[in-house]
Amino acid sequence: MKNLIHQIETERLVIRMLERKDYSAWLSAFENRHPSQHKYDEGRIDMSICTKEWFEDMIHNHQRKAIEDSVYVFGVFLKEDATHIGSIDFSTIMREDFQWARFGYTIHNQFWQQGYGKEAVKAAISLAFDKLNYHRIEAHINLDNTASIKLAESVGLQYECIRKGFIFEFGEWTDNLIYYINKNTTAGR
Repeated sequence: MKNLIHQIETERLVIRMLERKDYSAWLSAFENRHPSQHKYDEGRIDMSICTKEWFEDMIHNHQRKAIEDSVYVFGVFLKEDATHIGSIDFSTIMREDFQWARFGYTIHNQFWQQGYGKEAVKAAISLAFDKLNYHRIEAHINLDNTASIKLAESVGLQYECIRKGFIFEFGEWTDNLIYYINKNTTAGR
């Protein structure tokens, strides 16, 4: 990746890499989260270590990983007032003949049930194909994460398989559902 200025806009959202000026909006979004709503929602978390310097180091790390083409982290912001409402990330699995990545999405729980997740993920899929030049992106979803499954399906991702013992979380190796979309798939775009 030669140019780090990747951004996409929707009717209500701007999806772009975090910048130093975003610190207050980013911190406020985390501090204003509701208590955890379910197993996969962190809810309120201790943000005391997240100083402005810590944030700038995080941004620098994100930029370094983007230059290396290993990970891209994007903030999701409301277009009207630049409120930070979540994030989307892409991790390159393999380039060359594959152009393959994993992606994840998070909307802060105080912004749920407003269609922001679907709007952001649809736009991010376009960004992944048109700007980051991936051919295939996939979401790795816990078997009981109903909200994430519904979101993936609503934007055109297709169920592929269950990968057994795929990720170490909650103190054990857990299975994940694999949902994918290819660049030439028209659903969701």
